[in-house]
Amino acid sequence: MKVEIIKCLQDNYSYIIVDEENQIACVIDPGEAEPIINFVEKKKLHLKYILNTHHHYDHIGGNLELKKKYNSKIVGFKNDKNRIPGINDFVENNQIWKRDNFESKVFHIPGHTSGHIAYHFYKDKKIFTGDTLFSLGCGRIFEGTYKEMFNSLNKIKNIPLDTEIYCGHEYTLQNSKFCIRYDPKNLSLRKKIIEVEKKLKEGVPTIPSILKDEIECNIFLKARDLESFSKLRDLKDNF
Repeated sequence: MKVEIIKCLQDNYSYIIVDEENQIACVIDPGEAEPIINFVEKKKLHLKYILNTHHHYDHIGGNLELKKKYNSKIVGFKNDKNRIPGINDFVENNQIWKRDNFESKVFHIPGHTSGHIAYHFYKDKKIFTGDTLFSLGCGRIFEGTYKEMFNSLNKIKNIPLDTEIYCGHEYTLQNSKFCIRYDPKNLSLRKKIIEVEKKLKEGVPTIPSILKDEIECNIFLKARDLESFSKLRDLKDNF
């Protein structure tokens, strides 16, 4: 399974997952259709599945155009069936979604939105976290509660430490500025910031990150209890 990072809109990332043996592909969170179409046509792929983590427009904006062009099946959380355009395949928490050679466990991780999910391709050690877990950050709480977001992040923390984290936006550098302010003695974080700056200077995405690194460097994942997490989230909202 190969993952291609596709830049969309201003700072969004969509991901095309390719079964190279059969030239079949999934796309995660197509914020717009054009860059997805360009890649699919160039590589002569069959885009069979569209996987949405949540209903925000910058993650589903390309759904209908892609579905119409490629007759793709759209996958999303069952309770968001009225908010995700074109949805065909309804999934729920802890479900194993398996089609062709693609196999993922679905995690319901509310907080950013009430219906947010992640797709954990556990055999390939990759998880697509949308706007819940970012590299060195976490999503704003729009529809959920602090407790829901805290629990959602802890759910992700419990998967294997060498799992690659693919999130919805290129926010890493800005997130790092917040982390270092409130965790200035973290040597692992300082090292990671140097790596992040180098990648961005070279025009390379800072994604994926590794869960082990996030647990060591991401101040939200280091929060020991709900109270400290909530205070950090409030501080970040006003940072």
